[in-house]
Amino acid sequence: MDNNFVMQGYDKVAEKYLKNRDQFKSIKYLDILIKRLKPGAKIIDLGCGVGIPLDRYLIDKGFKVTGIDISTKQIELARRNCPQATFIVKDMSQIKNGEYQVDAVISFYAIFHIQRESHIEIFKKINSFLSLGGLILITMGSTEWEGTETNFHGTSMYWSHYDSKKNREIIERSGFDIILDGIDISGGERHQVILARKIK
Repeated sequence: MDNNFVMQGYDKVAEKYLKNRDQFKSIKYLDILIKRLKPGAKIIDLGCGVGIPLDRYLIDKGFKVTGIDISTKQIELARRNCPQATFIVKDMSQIKNGEYQVDAVISFYAIFHIQRESHIEIFKKINSFLSLGGLILITMGSTEWEGTETNFHGTSMYWSHYDSKKNREIIERSGFDIILDGIDISGGERHQVILARKIK
């Protein structure tokens, strides 16, 4: 699947997505991450969307945040919603090894828009952004599926993900030790939530 399909979809629904985004109860997972971070830690949000609620919450807690998203429209809204953070228009599948150096990487409702065969490569690149002990907090699909939904906030959108067991295996193979692995049920959807620490 061409990643431009995902970009165009999110550009189209950015305003509507902003209004509905908070139906997913993500803050409780951020609080678990925050307890393990030093004050002022640097965090990258891959697939940051419009910057709220996650990046806004982290900034308000004193962290330094860089948000990356494929959608120009989403980044425009993020800069407006959270001017204290740095936002970059970039396809996360194009990130490079060692391109950033941070204390933690978060990614909510984003990685599964990229072909699942590429997920291990993405996690290995994320690993390269972190020192030993660095943290990731991510959501993945909870069951195996690949395909296109025709009415995602009024547009078409592509998903590609493995089941929760395979996701866990990919993250562990990428050099992480899993601290938390659960299924979040909110907003009428199910997502796997994983908090993990870099060990190699």
